[in-house]
Amino acid sequence: MHAITTIVTPTTTTTSPPRQRPDPARRLLKFYIAQRLGEERVDVFFPAPPNEDPAFWRPSRDIVRQYQQADLILLNGADFEKWVDTTSLPLNALVDTAAGFKDQWLMFPEVIPHSHGPHGAHSHGSVDFNTWLDPSLSIRQAEAVETALRQLSVRPETELRQRGQQLRGDFEALDRQLRELSQRLARRPLMASHPVYGYLAREYHWDLHSVHWEPDEPVTAAQWTAFDILRAQHPGNLMLWEDDPLPEVRAELEKRAVRPVVFLTWGNRPPAGDYLQAMSRNLAALRAALK
Repeated sequence: MHAITTIVTPTTTTTSPPRQRPDPARRLLKFYIAQRLGEERVDVFFPAPPNEDPAFWRPSRDIVRQYQQADLILLNGADFEKWVDTTSLPLNALVDTAAGFKDQWLMFPEVIPHSHGPHGAHSHGSVDFNTWLDPSLSIRQAEAVETALRQLSVRPETELRQRGQQLRGDFEALDRQLRELSQRLARRPLMASHPVYGYLAREYHWDLHSVHWEPDEPVTAAQWTAFDILRAQHPGNLMLWEDDPLPEVRAELEKRAVRPVVFLTWGNRPPAGDYLQAMSRNLAALRAALK
């Protein structure tokens, strides 16, 4: 959900002046859900910088103090917020929105250290935390947020339930779009630059194989050799990327008749719009590649 540890504080009155908060990252999934359900009745923010991967971000002491003062701390869960395990936070405020479907968490097939961003070499761990890419799991996470907001009494029960139903309807509409598109992908081999699309592949039966490449890094000769061997067994000509690959990487892919398709995972902020709009752009890019 993007996107994804979120602080929620009920506003005292509708006329209270806005609090001075860090940039609220309005496009993260948990922020999106909390705002859709609570709107003007809650003060929500996500303090991770937009140019960092939230999965490896650690908050400063000042930010931790703001977490400790929050009425509600929404976690994506599935081992996404690794810093939480070593930080003192009020347990009665923590809500792990993925805990209700732990039996559906995916595990990465292998843990390979790699490097991108300001954090240097790291690995994603064994749990695939990209749960928000599957709308059916986003519905489960939205239900967890709704339950938490109900306990805070941020708005009347019937109104909160109605908002929850509307949000569920939007996620179900996204699910229908993905299923329709996936019919065109049936039995078509797909490639991915990174093993982050597992929940989509499982839910929509994509025939997907992944490598471990970063969009802002060159591909080595050894990696190209391994890629060619993989494609001999799995001849996909569409390759999902978390962002635009380097021009020289794109050129090499096109020499091999492989088309890169940017499908943002939305772990942090999309370039514009909200979660549903960002996912719609992903689907539009994939549809265009299938023409």
